[in-house]
Amino acid sequence: IDTLLKENDIVLFMKGSKSFPQCGFSDTATKILEQLNVANDYKAVDVLQDENIRQGIKEYSQWPTIPQLFIRREFIGGSDIMLETFQSGELASLLKEGKAKDEAA
Repeated sequence: IDTLLKENDIVLFMKGSKSFPQCGFSDTATKILEQLNVANDYKAVDVLQDENIRQGIKEYSQWPTIPQLFIRREFIGGSDIMLETFQSGELASLLKEGKAKDEAA
């Protein structure tokens, strides 16, 4: 899990894939990221493919549900928090902040 987060700026641990989410919450999360024009910029990890990741991510973040969004190794939250921060504009700011840092490096 740590390696995935180190190698990718935006990681969504979800049920299913970007193109075929397996639950409504994961579907909501992917649609939010699409709306923010980062659909091609994030790594989606299907927790249904690996029980160790499915349980491990919950321990790693100390958050009991899937999906889980991380930006630059920082846990942002699940689909409910993603929706709140999307609606407030905070999520877009976090993503822009990361892109600015990448472009400056």
